[in-house]
Amino acid sequence: MKKRENIESGEKMKFVVTGSGGCVCTPKPLCQCPVCREAREKGFPYARCGCSLYLEDIGLLFDTPEDISAALNHADIKEVNTIAYSHCDPDHTLGMRVIEQLRLEWLDYYDGVKPQNPLRIAASPDVMKDINAISSKYGSFFGYYQSMNLIAEQEIAGCFEQGGVKISFVKVPKEKAVTVFVIESDRKKLVYAPCDCLPFPDEPLLYDADVLILGNTFVGDTLKNGKQIAKDHPLREELYSFEDARSIREKIRAKRLVITHIEEAWGKSLDDYSALESRYPDVSFAYDGLTVTL
Repeated sequence: MKKRENIESGEKMKFVVTGSGGCVCTPKPLCQCPVCREAREKGFPYARCGCSLYLEDIGLLFDTPEDISAALNHADIKEVNTIAYSHCDPDHTLGMRVIEQLRLEWLDYYDGVKPQNPLRIAASPDVMKDINAISSKYGSFFGYYQSMNLIAEQEIAGCFEQGGVKISFVKVPKEKAVTVFVIESDRKKLVYAPCDCLPFPDEPLLYDADVLILGNTFVGDTLKNGKQIAKDHPLREELYSFEDARSIREKIRAKRLVITHIEEAWGKSLDDYSALESRYPDVSFAYDGLTVTL
């Protein structure tokens, strides 16, 4: 797959990778490595915002990294009705102030007018509990947003349906509360596992997807500044290797694998990932603005 090519296999669901980066954006502030310099000079798609995904058909956004406002503007997103959260880590939640920008009109606020179209916040009960614990001295941010009628929380124990699309929440088998999403419509299926999904759930619902979008993956054994990831390196206990990711695709029989949550620390540019794609026809590397149509 060439670096600006999108993935198309139908006309029902259109996904946009609004952010393909990791917990550190690309370019990393102050960094003068070749990858960051190139990203500053060329901009998107060499630059990457934090990890997020958007389903255009129903206005569904997955996660709110710190730079989500910039990511939504870059992708020219025009409507958000629901935000689904995968887990509570800061790089997936601390852009939640975008909720104010999506729903709050400050001049109406001073006239005592509250919004009448609150965003639906969808998360598993455990993830919702974690996110509600994110607070300042004034209390929970989500509590404030509910009092302003900016959001309406919905705990999802299994799945919900909207506009002919079914979104299922699959728990990652670990102590930490983490969700893998399965999105289905008209016999098409996409599995979205952006982060902290090791070990990968062994659930029948995850099998036979058209596309698996998987994060939590480092690419190559030589990373930024020549850092070597030996077989006993602790990184392997937290993240998948590229080989692990391909094995997961094969195990669950996904037709295509898309790697996202691409860290600046991997030390590779968009062109490096494009070169890898030519060697692995079943694999694509996400970039900001990539569309996947099923």
